[in-house]
Order: sequence, then C-alpha cells, then structure tokens
Amino acid sequence: SLVMMSDGRHTMTSFMLCTQLNYMAEENTLAPNCICLLKRHVTNILKDGRRVVIILEIDVLKPASEVAGKIGDPTPYTEVNRGFSRDFGKKASSAMPSTPGGGSKIVPIASLNPYQSKWTIRARVTNKSSIRTWSNSRGDGKLFSMEIVDESVSVLVFFVLLHISNVYYVSKGSLKIANKQYTSVKNDYEMTLNGESTILPCEDSSDVPMVQCDFVSIGDLEVKDKDSIVDVIGVCKSVDEVTRLTTKTNREVSKRTLNLMDMSGKMVTVTLWGEEAEKFDGSGQPIVAIKGAKLSDFGGRSLSASFSSTLMINPDIPEAYKLRGWYDKEGHAMDGQSLTEVKGGSGGGLTNWKSISDVKTEHLGHGDKGDYYTCIATIVYLRKENCLYQACPSQDCNKKVVDQQNGMFRCEKCDKEFPNFKYRLILSANIADYGDNQWVTCFQESAEAILGQNAAYLGQLKDSNEAAFDEVFQQANFNTFVFRNRVKLETYNDESRIKATVMDVKPVDHKEYSKRLIMSIRKLASQ
Repeated sequence: SLVMMSDGRHTMTSFMLCTQLNYMAEENTLAPNCICLLKRHVTNILKDGRRVVIILEIDVLKPASEVAGKIGDPTPYTEVNRGFSRDFGKKASSAMPSTPGGGSKIVPIASLNPYQSKWTIRARVTNKSSIRTWSNSRGDGKLFSMEIVDESVSVLVFFVLLHISNVYYVSKGSLKIANKQYTSVKNDYEMTLNGESTILPCEDSSDVPMVQCDFVSIGDLEVKDKDSIVDVIGVCKSVDEVTRLTTKTNREVSKRTLNLMDMSGKMVTVTLWGEEAEKFDGSGQPIVAIKGAKLSDFGGRSLSASFSSTLMINPDIPEAYKLRGWYDKEGHAMDGQSLTEVKGGSGGGLTNWKSISDVKTEHLGHGDKGDYYTCIATIVYLRKENCLYQACPSQDCNKKVVDQQNGMFRCEKCDKEFPNFKYRLILSANIADYGDNQWVTCFQESAEAILGQNAAYLGQLKDSNEAAFDEVFQQANFNTFVFRNRVKLETYNDESRIKATVMDVKPVDHKEYSKRLIMSIRKLASQ
C-alpha cells in the first residue's frame, strides 16, 4: 500500500507499507490525518533514480478521529529543497563496511525485505540441520537449513556446506515471508540461496554475536500454547538410553529423552532425535540449553528438539552459570515437579495444577479441544441414584442391555442376547476445594477408586442390602483425592454448559503435595 506522509512542512508520496503492515490500511488503522511514529524503515533506489521508503514498523500515536484535520500547510518535497537530499535515508559509511571485493555495502539483517534487489549481509552461522532430500515434479535435490545472526537480528536460510560459529558475507539471495509455525527465529522473512548466491568467509567477526536465546522458564511452559517454539535452559536431571523407531516413511531414526529442571522447580521431558540423540552425554548433570524446541501437550507438557533446533551443552553464557550455581547450592536436593506425565507412576507426574476457581476464571474447556487439569479436592456429595447400570458382558462392549423379561438381556450394539450382564458405574460427584466446587462425572475405574468397592459387588449389595449400599456412599463422602479432570463446553438442546469428566483419581501423596506447596511458596517469595 502506498502512503503519503507529511511532517507539517512537506509531503512525500514515496512511502510504502511492507506486506505485514498492509492490514493497517485495510482495517483503517492507518487513516488520513492520523499522527504516526515511523520507527523502522528502509530506503530503496529505483532504476530511474527515485527513492521508495518501505515502512517496516510504524505506531499510530493518535487516530484520525482525534485529529481536527491537516496539520500545517505542507508542500510537496523535492530534492532541490535540501542540499543534502542525496543522502536521504542513508547511514554514515563508517557504519556500513564494504565487502572484501569492494562491492556493495553490508546491510543489517533487520533491514532486509523482499523489495531490495542488491545486498550483502555479514553474519555468523549459529545452527544447521542435517542434509535432507526433496523430490517433486520438477526433479529432486538436497538441502539443509541453517540459522545466521548479525548484530541486528537473526534469520533462517537454506544452503549447503557451512560451518557453525563461522562468519560469512552473504549476497544474492531471495527473501520471502517466513512461516513462524516452523521457526523461533524472530524475523519476518526467510532467505533462500541458490547457485547464483555468493558466500565468502569473513575474518573480521569480533562484533558479530554468537547464538541469541530468549529463554522461557520451564514453569511458564504450562501456560504456553501447544506447538509454540521456545528456547529453554535447564539442568539435565536424568537421561534415558537411545531407542530406535521407524517412521511412516520406513526411515529409522534414533530417539532419546531427558528431563530438564530449572530454578522454577519444574521439570519437563525433552526428546532428542537423530545425531543429537546418539551423541548426547548426560553424565555429570550438565546444563542444557535448547533454542527452538517445540512444545507439545502430549502427556501434559513436553518438548521436542527437532532437527532445526540448536542444542548446547554447558554453554558459556550467564544464564548457564547462574543455573549451575543455584543447582549446586540447593537445586540438587529437589526432585522437581514434572510437567510431563509418567505413565504408570504414583501421580507425581500429574500436570497443570489448578484450583477449581482457576478452572472457571480461566475459562478452561471453551476451546475446540477439551482442557486437562489436576486438582486436590474433597468429595462433598455423591449422587447414588442411577449410578449403576446393567451392561453388555462382552469384553469390548459397555453398552446398556435391555431386560427381555425372559431371563435374557439384549445388547443393541452387539445385536445379541445374553443370559447375563455386568454392572458398570457412572457416578456424579460434587467435589470442592478451598475456593469453589464442581460437578464431575466418574466412570468405572475412577468411581471404583472413590467408593473403594468394585461395580460387581456394589450391584449385588444394592439388590440384597440397600442399607449397606448406602453406607458405602456415606463412607466415601469427605475423602480427599488428587483428581485429573477433563473439561469441555458442550451444547445440548441449545444450552451450553461445561462438562467435567474425571480421567484419573489417586490418593493424596502428602509428601509430594508438601514439596509442591513449598516450591510454590518459594516462587511467590522470589517475585
């Protein structure tokens, strides 16, 4: 979108919004007479000598609706008005060194955009992936991706045979909008290099930084969106042996999992793949930093260090020294509260701890998929009416059967009649903690855990001794458990309500619970 700008004295029509900012014109955020602050731009010279100022970042300080009208009496700007107009939009030459061959000036990565035709950057290679093959209707070939960084910002590029930590001059590449779903690099563009591109080693590299990370606390991963790309750093508390699995394309790949803990007291499982999994050495509980790990909600919260991630062991950075000092002094005595569920464990791996009031105020369950959370709550009421039903005796069928009044029971799903049935539980319970209460539905396993009896025994008891049946429910009231619940907004007869289902229920491990409370207190005290 073309934009005419005025500073109150002159007007210029040679401004253009970059692609990412076109929405400002479409949504009328950038409207005639609004007052703006131009924060970042780049000036391009066209073949006919005209200049185009591409707006990369702009803030609207006052919307057009709050401005009375045109400010001043500006006149069109021409180069003859100013003696130094030939330097318009240019920086001092000392800040823009030339390439070794005396060609084009060095351009900061931050100022690159698709509208530039000739440029050279000077940057350090901070990461590169393994070589991959591609094939389509036009042929096949090989590629790998790498990340480079200069003193301004980092960018993702594709090329072959470059060395990590070395610095290069790069020119004659093409730029396109970056797909942020697959990269944590904070740049709007990605660069593609081909046979016409130029890459030259740079010896003068002292002012080009090493890899740049924006670390996220492991404790904060609980509130991050699924599939987020994050940078993390932690102590390797434990590591598993390498395993091998076969992908859908029949390719064998190595896999290794490790557990990282940081000063939040939280621990997360990280999966390494390929060569990184093979060569990783977790002895001595090293500090591990990962740039560009992908966050998953599989089994709570877990991370995957993909082939495009950067793995650093005991990196020479302040965050690593601070973490090592903390761990050697006090962190080593902590078990760490895992954000990743451990199958078959004692419940220590339960994740996303919430109070019942948190579930309501944070509107859990209102998304496309259900939300899971863990809470400690007390049974305050059990609805025993209709909690038992007669189900199909087939091993893989739990459908309700119909009494045929002739000693046989029919299952519509199996389309069969049986001489017997099995009892199944669907128990409605009201659970409460210190702040609120919630109705939940408990199916067979969780209901049996709460009542302390199996469904078959309860069915017999209900038919033979109702007083004893009632006593089972009385004994279960006011017991406290650790609940793993799923909440989801459901609509029935045009009425929407949150349905909560108990996925797992366990007795409270007071030792683990006390550790979690202590860590929470420490975290609050440090804020």
